[in-house]
Amino acid sequence: MPGKAAKDYTTGRIARIDIASGKVERLYDACNGHRLSGPNDIVFDRDGGFWFTDLGKHHDHVTDHGGLYYAKADGSEIRRAVHGPHMNGVGLSPDGRTVYTALTNERLLLAFDITGPGEVAPSPLPAIPGRVVASFEGRILLDSLAVEEGGNICVATLVERPGIASVNPATGAKTWRDFPDLLTTNIAFGGPDMRDAWVCLSTTGRLAKTRWDRPGLKLAHTA
Repeated sequence: MPGKAAKDYTTGRIARIDIASGKVERLYDACNGHRLSGPNDIVFDRDGGFWFTDLGKHHDHVTDHGGLYYAKADGSEIRRAVHGPHMNGVGLSPDGRTVYTALTNERLLLAFDITGPGEVAPSPLPAIPGRVVASFEGRILLDSLAVEEGGNICVATLVERPGIASVNPATGAKTWRDFPDLLTTNIAFGGPDMRDAWVCLSTTGRLAKTRWDRPGLKLAHTA
């Protein structure tokens, strides 16, 4: 199970990897002088930039809070759009006007209205960011997410009901696909009809492939 940061942990980072050569280029490890703690999910927009979430890191007596970030793919600019703890998973609505993220421990799926590259509409209270799309009961914790072609948000759920919950962004209604792993952590769509779903089963170290009921959203810059 994930826990505290390792004693020799230095910083989180965004890296670019050349698949052909294996070359690794570090793009970002800080934002405005503050080190990235635990970047973990990323999605590109149509403008060539990308949104990513930083979950933060737990230490013995303190927790580093991350948030929702935006950066350019050429390494020239990074900004934090929203500050907050336990932000995990990131996805864009089909029209590209809304960015979604999940708060793992708070069990909330949030939406932010995009007002420009790397900018979101301000929340009434900065300490309570975004608007709630859906909340989850008990000890159902949240992890990464992907978006369906029709706009539903598929968020990975942990521990009490491990699986993928498909959430209607207008009503918050949920449908569920259960998986046999307490830490069902990630989902991505692909295949000719975008109905192949790849799901990470993290406690057992497996990558599952299943057919989804509806097609996933094609990501920006894909054929």
